[in-house]
Amino acid sequence: MGYTHRVSRAGLRLRRWLRESEAAFIVLAALVGCAAGLTTFAQSTLALGMQRLIYGLGITRLSALASFEHPWRLIALPIGGAAVVAVARARGRGRAPVDVVEANALHGGRIPWRDNLVIAAQTVLSNGCGASVGLEATYAQMGGGIASWLGQRLHLRRADLRRLVGAGAGAGVGAAFGAPLAGAFYAFEIVIGSYSIAEVAPVMAASLAGTLVLRRLGTEPYLIAVTSNEARTLVDYGAAVVLGLICASVGIIVMRLVTRAERLLQGATRGSTWRPVVGGALLIPIALVSPQALSAGHGALHLDLMTRPPVLFLLVILGLKIAAAVVSLASGFRGGLFFASLFIGSLAGQAFAQALNQAGWGITLDPSDFALVGMAALCVSVVGGPMTLALLTLETTRDFPLMGVVLTAALISSAVTREAFGYSFSTWRLHVRGSDIRSPRDIGWLLNLTAERMMRRDFVAVPRDATIGTFCAEVPLGSASKAVLVDAEGAYCGIVQSAAAHAPTLDPAEPVAPLARFGEVTLAPDAGIKAILALFDAEGADELAVVDDRARVIGVLGEAHARRRYLEEIEAAQRRMFGEA
Repeated sequence: MGYTHRVSRAGLRLRRWLRESEAAFIVLAALVGCAAGLTTFAQSTLALGMQRLIYGLGITRLSALASFEHPWRLIALPIGGAAVVAVARARGRGRAPVDVVEANALHGGRIPWRDNLVIAAQTVLSNGCGASVGLEATYAQMGGGIASWLGQRLHLRRADLRRLVGAGAGAGVGAAFGAPLAGAFYAFEIVIGSYSIAEVAPVMAASLAGTLVLRRLGTEPYLIAVTSNEARTLVDYGAAVVLGLICASVGIIVMRLVTRAERLLQGATRGSTWRPVVGGALLIPIALVSPQALSAGHGALHLDLMTRPPVLFLLVILGLKIAAAVVSLASGFRGGLFFASLFIGSLAGQAFAQALNQAGWGITLDPSDFALVGMAALCVSVVGGPMTLALLTLETTRDFPLMGVVLTAALISSAVTREAFGYSFSTWRLHVRGSDIRSPRDIGWLLNLTAERMMRRDFVAVPRDATIGTFCAEVPLGSASKAVLVDAEGAYCGIVQSAAAHAPTLDPAEPVAPLARFGEVTLAPDAGIKAILALFDAEGADELAVVDDRARVIGVLGEAHARRRYLEEIEAAQRRMFGEA
């Protein structure tokens, strides 16, 4: 008992220290960043090892192959799909695993540890067998998952836990690309959803720690590019605007195609969980045309940047890569579109620059520069985060003049995608599943503001067949402002205002039922605050009854109280965002 008591008191002191000391929280974030770097290294090694074992690769990346020497090896694609299904079945049916964006937006940063393992296993299997998905999603997931597990053990406050999860996710991505600033802004823009002074130091510490761990392990960054290092003119900026518009359109098309293809495959397979096996079979003919369509595309991206193939070749590979990514994700392979969108964007940028150079308009653009511009613009459309991609380009190339051109295209692409579509790929997938998430900002508190949580249970009920006189006797002036009418079985029939029933012009012998209002308008116990406020506005009601599934009244909710609770929670959310208790 004494030992347990001492451990408990030590844990309490540690939690108090983390709450009160910013330096202590920064150290915790750095430790999470180190763990995220290690998991990034482990997952990358596993996936690449699988590809080398399955396809007999040496040092060459899968997507950099010119063709397959042994096409029979592509049978690994449907077999990999079966492995993904096996992991899903081992987890069991029920809700989908919680990813880091959903966790920070809805669950205050809480991620079940089993969900992290399932997502990591499925993503490594998908990428390892050659499906056209990236590993960045699982790097972020495991980094954020470790942070969530540790934060929950330390009983961190909601705002601190969200901050730590964002730091872990950013560290995983920053480590993969060898770009700590890009990793930090990935956390800010895509996982946390805000910038604040309280977040900068721990997020940066985690991202730096993760990057240093991978450098210490001797791994190469995901992205290596060389630019022209020439002065950029207004022509470059104007071309970047046009390319940003093109990339936004392509990004929206890709996101919609994934959903459309998923529905087609679900219909064709009658909802079978074996869709990844079908998807793997569909990927085989695409891979036979060009291996560049497989895996995330690291090898193919660097190969095409070095060789500068002609426009027609680039457009063919672009179409194949989009088809492979759409089939992979729609069929149920686990992974993301981060690096795939970088690769597709680089193809679009190179093709765009070469096409303008050959058009005879006197325009000369460097294809390598515009490969990077297209890379950032398309990735921003799909993933979000214009500053993340601008800083990734800067840290990769160290070309400051190019950053302005990249940021121009990225901002144009981001604005057009938000205006025309409104989602990133991660939030779009959640939207398709029925969620209302449009960004990673914390809206989880909205789930707590339900009608049942806010309603008052001390209402007065009067039988529906009562007379006005009976009503006035049971509800005298000053005792209650209204009463709920119910029938013989207790079902809701409307609300009667006491002042209306006590009007001196009414006959006490007349029934009170005609005075009831909102008999057809009720609130479900689980109705959310947005739906509640919208119903109050639409009906012009001051109060509404909350009824159960048998139409029996369980409480009454007033508009003034609902709006006050809503504003209180908004204010509390703002305080949490800035690190206030």
